[in-house]
Amino acid sequence: MLQHSPIFAPVIVLILWTFIMLFWMAVARLSTMPKLKISLEDAERTSELAKKLPAKTQWKADNYNHLLEQPTIFYATAFLLALVGGGDGINLSLAWFYVGGRIIHSIVQSTINKVMVRFTLFLLTSIALLIMAINAAMIILK
Repeated sequence: MLQHSPIFAPVIVLILWTFIMLFWMAVARLSTMPKLKISLEDAERTSELAKKLPAKTQWKADNYNHLLEQPTIFYATAFLLALVGGGDGINLSLAWFYVGGRIIHSIVQSTINKVMVRFTLFLLTSIALLIMAINAAMIILK
């Protein structure tokens, strides 16, 4: 059985943050749709719904989707580090940096959506995740 590892704390924070973004997306969409006379049937295909919603409403959905993309690599890396005893120290710091950066990225994308700010946050968190993955590889392959 997998022992408790400190790296599970940032993992659960990002999981919970993803649910917060899901709720924010749902509230934004469900409160906007009646104002624009968009029925639930019009939401059958999310790609079609996205074209009908204002950009500021759609930004939350875009971010929710982003939280289901690269963070899957984070989850796998964090669990692997926990499994091999590398879920503390620098890897824990990198994990917290990654999660904090992703939360800030979510807030930026969902509110002001400045692409250069988002890109910078994405780049920095991706580098942190890459270092975590390299650290996991070094532990496993030694």
